[in-house]
Order: sequence, then structure tokens, then C-alpha cells
Amino acid sequence: MSETVLVIGGGGREHAIVRALAPDAEVYALASNRNPGITALATGIETAEETDTDAVVAYAREVGADAAVVGPESALAAGVADTLADAGVFTFGPTAEAARIETDKAYQREFMAENDIPGTPEFETFDDADAAADYVESVGEDVAVKPTGLTGGKGVRVTGEQVSHVEAADYVRGSDHDEWVIEERLVGEEFTVQAFVHDGEVRPTPAVQDHKRAYEGDEGPNTGGMGSYSDAGPALPFMTQAEYHDAVDVLEATVDALPEYTGVLYGQFMLTAAGPKVVEFNARFGDPEAMNTLPVMETPLLDVITAARDGDRLPEPRFENRATVCKYAVPAGYPTDPDSGAEIEVDESTVEAAAEAGDGDALLFYASVDAREDGLFTTTSRSFAVVGVADDIPTAEAIAADALDAAGDGLRVREDVGTEELVQSRVEHMASLRD
Repeated sequence: MSETVLVIGGGGREHAIVRALAPDAEVYALASNRNPGITALATGIETAEETDTDAVVAYAREVGADAAVVGPESALAAGVADTLADAGVFTFGPTAEAARIETDKAYQREFMAENDIPGTPEFETFDDADAAADYVESVGEDVAVKPTGLTGGKGVRVTGEQVSHVEAADYVRGSDHDEWVIEERLVGEEFTVQAFVHDGEVRPTPAVQDHKRAYEGDEGPNTGGMGSYSDAGPALPFMTQAEYHDAVDVLEATVDALPEYTGVLYGQFMLTAAGPKVVEFNARFGDPEAMNTLPVMETPLLDVITAARDGDRLPEPRFENRATVCKYAVPAGYPTDPDSGAEIEVDESTVEAAAEAGDGDALLFYASVDAREDGLFTTTSRSFAVVGVADDIPTAEAIAADALDAAGDGLRVREDVGTEELVQSRVEHMASLRD
């Protein structure tokens, strides 16, 4: 009998999850927006806020869900996984308490220090904005300034890189947040390793490098992620296999201290001259990193979810030895002043043509768009992503670049994600730091 799985969320990450589940399960989805990619794959769609626990449980019961997957961090923070579990629906996603590893950055750092998690940076926590701002102004070295709550990947300011100490202090005083983490500035190359987790078991996936800054050359404000790439293997070109395994060791140490954790644990690391240090943890798949990882995963995602539900050992996931490059198209003005509600066009035929012309595959993932009867419209977040999949990063990047012809007027792309020049600059940067 086919399994019925409910996916919570309507972004690019959730489109990737639904795509990975659809060949093996009857998939339903609940989201606040109408994602056309999810609509094309799912058996049914419910439009509701992802944080509305009553609506989620009601729809899970209506469709007879055998399991659920929670995509957005906001839903985890709202306790959707807890409420579904109370209703008897197994959920591949952590409880609100376990999700504090992402949703409360002060808790995250204190948890890491108390449990001697490798790669913990030096930090201070504050529950008063003025005190945090005074500390930023007085500290002698550069720091990363973080509100403790969820900010959609856009809340961090780094002195000496993005802003001055005075600008960072003004940012703290002018924010709506009272609680802050101020920590050492980490110098190196960022990367992500995501892992499937249940009952103390950790099953890692290949490393991915995301690009948070809005514009080419790593300029501009932080975003939710403008694109990302992975290599044909677990490590990235600028890291060694040993450094990849060091990052996995951090995830395993974290899960040892969180034995009840179920779902995806996402470690964002800075590879420094001294090895990987933890930038942050997330309690779910990354967006865009899910779109790099799931398309090359040969093990059915459903097998991971049902093994966790049934109390079996998690399978060791297998991945194709192929590289991926993901590039996002975002509304004009994103992230500071996005043009929300603008009608856009996405030419899916250009993605198909890019796959046919290149030596690999091209995939389209719709994200935070709203499909109405009168057209497709932007929201305040990213619109859609294209992913090139090939034997190496340059070929995958060329396919993704060709597929971006799908983006019509009113959308912007960071063109340099995954290019040979950018990847080589990462390799040279790490070589200089090691020297």
C-alpha cells in the first residue's frame, strides 16, 4: 500500500522535497502560497499558514497522512511537529524544543559550550540591546552580530566585512530584537553539511557552498541564499576529505547531546586555517541546499522517513558522483525592498532546452511565488531556482546559466554562483589561509 506523506511549506526547499517523495508516495502539501511546481506533483494542496497547527493537523487527518515532513523553520518554532505527533502522525522534523538549536542562537551557543561541541567559536550573549551595542563598540576585534531569533538568513552583521563597529552598534540599537549573540569573526570559507538524524544516528550528505550576499563578488546585504554548488563527491574543491569528516564529527557530537532529535540537522561551517568552526545550526533542510542534495540522492527519501518512523536503522544514503549548481531568480529589489505582487513569467521550455543542449540535467524549482488564476506573482522572497547537474561543476554551471533564460522581466540573478572563477577564488583563499 502506498504511503501518504504531508509536506509543510511552499518554497523551493519544499518543491525539492515533494519531487524526491513523489515517485514513491502519495504526497499532499500545505502552504500559505500556491507553488505551481508542488501543485504539479502533489495529489492535493491546502492553502493555510504553515504555523497554524490546528489547520495542519486537520489536513493531516483529512488526507490520512502516514508521515509528515516540516520544511520551514517558522513551522518548527510554532510546534507543528509536536502537534502532529500528539495527533498520531509521525513527523520527520524536530520538536519545538529540539529546534531551539536553530531558533534560539543564544541557546545554541550555550548548548555547544556546555556540551564541548567541537568548532564552537568564542561568544557573549546579551538580553539587553543597549548592552550588546555597547559591547560591539568597545570590543577590540571584529565580531559577528546576531539576533537570537529567526531572521530568514538576513539578520547577521559582520564588522570589518560588511559594516563598521559603529554601524553594527546602531543596527543593534535600532532593531526590534532585545537578545543578541556577539561572537568572534570567523575567517575562511563557509560551507554546509546536512544530515538525516534519528535515534542518535547521523547520515551525512555532500557538502554545499551557499552564497548569501545579494550581488556578484560577494557584495551587498545577506539574503536567504542566491545560489549554491556541490561537487562530484562529499567534499568541495577548497576542502580536504579530512576537513569534510571533521564537520561530520561536529554533527555527530551535537546529536550525541540531542539524543531525541529527529529530522534534518544542518551544520553551517566556516572552514578556517584551524579547521571547521560552527557558524550556526539549522533544524531542517537548507534552501537552496536541498536543491543540490536531493536531486543526486539515489536512496529514496521515503526510505529514510519510514525507517525513522518504524524504528529501523536509517539507511546509508547513496549519492550520484555528480556536481550541482543552483542559481536563484529573485524579485527586483530583493532582499531589502523586494517587488512583491509583481506578475512574472517563467519559460519552462528554456530549462528543458538547457538540459538537451548540455551534457547533464537541468531542473526548475519554484519557490516563493503565488500561482493565481490570472498569472504567477512574486512574494517578498525568492521566486524560483534552476539547478544544473553534471559530472563537474563547470558543466553544471553552464547548464544552470543557460536555464536561467527562464527568468523573464522583473527578476534578478546572481550570475557568478558556481563559475570557475569564483570556485577557484575559494580554493586560492583557503590556500592562502593555510599558508
